[in-house]
Amino acid sequence: MKEPLAMAYVNMYGVLGTLENLCAMDRQAKEILQSLKKPVALCLSVKGGPCCTFRFSQDGCQMTPGPEGCTCKMHFASPEKFNALIDSGKPGLPAKHPVQLLSFLLGPFTKLTDRLTQLLRPDPSAMEDPDFFTESTILTMYTIAGAISALANTDSISKISASYTVDGEVSLGIRGAAQVTILVENHRFTTVKAPAQHPRAVMEFDSVKLAHGLFTGQVSTINALCSGSIRLRGMISMVDNINRILDRVSAYLA
Repeated sequence: MKEPLAMAYVNMYGVLGTLENLCAMDRQAKEILQSLKKPVALCLSVKGGPCCTFRFSQDGCQMTPGPEGCTCKMHFASPEKFNALIDSGKPGLPAKHPVQLLSFLLGPFTKLTDRLTQLLRPDPSAMEDPDFFTESTILTMYTIAGAISALANTDSISKISASYTVDGEVSLGIRGAAQVTILVENHRFTTVKAPAQHPRAVMEFDSVKLAHGLFTGQVSTINALCSGSIRLRGMISMVDNINRILDRVSAYLA
């Protein structure tokens, strides 16, 4: 069963957090950003839940925790209300500069989130294009990586696995395509969208095709491990605990 608060963190740090990567990678997203006449810093604040600011400019998107420096703000009365934004496009309450907020939401923000949805929930025919396939798979990896930490810190089941995870960096990635770091400190997880500097454990997929198969359940993890298509090394207990959390990620992102 999905927990509303944990789902809110997954939506913030997993789904919307991938806007950073979308704006860095995707041609259409870059074109949308060029329509911005000036930077916009949108804060999404959830009562009893996450609060982050998304800074959009013609150069890209950056997400930071907290409301500092926001130029417009939307407040959600509960995690459930925030989740409704992702599930059905229901906005929250304007809390700062409503005119700018409405203009941005109805324009660039909606276009960007629509494009993100196209890539994270792709039409099968679109995946026949090799470039789209690669971009979709990499963005999915970033979403999953954000969701791992979100659930490790908030989901009651995932927190059990987190409680057994020792401190250190876990390197997750697709060989030659993308790398992320799961940083563990005192059983609290943080996703860093950059290669690990001092990995204590490594889990790497040998191709984008394999990663897509694993993410969609079309490829057996056990078979991939046996064939050597998934490279594991270091403190394997850390990877084991992350794999248990990944089972919860699959349920939340289904």
